[in-house]
Amino acid sequence: MRSYLAVWRLPSAPVLLLAGFAGRLPSSMVPLALLLMVQEQTGSYAIAGGVSATYGIATAAMAPVLGRLADRRSPRQVLFAQSVGYPLLLALVAAAVLGRAPLPWVFAAAAAVGAATPLVSGTVRALWSRVDVRVRPTAYALDATATELVFVAGPTLVAALTFVAGPAVALGLAGVLGVLGALGIATSAPMRAWQPVVSASRRLLSTVTTPGMPRVLLSGTALMFGVGGLEVAVPAFADDAGSPGISGLLLAVWALGSAGGGLWFGARVVSASLPRQYRWCLLGVTIGLAPLAAISDPWVLGALLFLGGTAIAPTLTVQSSLVGSIAPASAVTEAFTWLSTVTFGASAIGAAVGGALIETSAGVAGALMMATGAAALAVAVTLVPGRRPDLPSAPQRAAVPA
Repeated sequence: MRSYLAVWRLPSAPVLLLAGFAGRLPSSMVPLALLLMVQEQTGSYAIAGGVSATYGIATAAMAPVLGRLADRRSPRQVLFAQSVGYPLLLALVAAAVLGRAPLPWVFAAAAAVGAATPLVSGTVRALWSRVDVRVRPTAYALDATATELVFVAGPTLVAALTFVAGPAVALGLAGVLGVLGALGIATSAPMRAWQPVVSASRRLLSTVTTPGMPRVLLSGTALMFGVGGLEVAVPAFADDAGSPGISGLLLAVWALGSAGGGLWFGARVVSASLPRQYRWCLLGVTIGLAPLAAISDPWVLGALLFLGGTAIAPTLTVQSSLVGSIAPASAVTEAFTWLSTVTFGASAIGAAVGGALIETSAGVAGALMMATGAAALAVAVTLVPGRRPDLPSAPQRAAVPA
């Protein structure tokens, strides 16, 4: 607990944690609210899924572009601009859906909203990379835990508001939270003190090809592909078990297991190198996923999801530490936005492939086996020979005065 108090006492910590949490909530609220709103208006899950996927793909594609712009100028300017454009575009897509506009206009509006999504996650992680090295791993653990809680609280808020008032209200709240989070970070002291690191002109993909980054991004892609498959397999499992109402509970239990694992890991002092920690964490995820395909009881599945989930946030914690250590000083925000792109893109594709498998003879077990195989592939990627980055030794964590 002392290590977490040391992080909380940092002048930048409260705003990064609280505003970062609020600003990330739209990433778990908008896709679901859009899906529900479009399905309600069109009666088609296929169209609704396509609109939601369009939003996610646009978010993933635009994030590195905005990240590079933020590194060259300042994330502050990007966040201020997005705070104006994002709610207007959300209102536009809501009007297009509720007004039953032609589908091409609805898809275009969803893509515009995705492209304008506030650059909160990459900016917060870039700011964490600038705190004292002794508390940085614990800070990343808190950040990963908060991210997991976003994917518990966001869908819960959407479900409750949809039941009470409709998905359009949930979409509106997501816009308000996104703006509050972006403005909170943009006006914070660490953001005001941000000074871009001047560097020579960089090639388009120079950040991605930095030694060590391809391995992190490829392994992260495989991991999130498996996570996407699991997220669609769990509701299908609940349907097959005759208890569709517990699908949300099962996913929440999984996320809470991850949050607990992240908090435990963040308080530990680990002497192993970051690449080795990352490999072992990915192996832990794989082991946690391995038995799921053989389970037929929802309560047993819930218990195993909780236990297996404890490896997720530690993996994301070490992943963030790796990216923060590998990325050039002039491209830290861009590096973290590439990580966000991997998260959005790979999980969306994994969900699509998992859903397709469920409709075949492979069924839910096939989708769960796919998730396990993807996590195992992530471990294998970390073993591939290649250029390795020069990383500092694992920092010792100690209390740091505010």
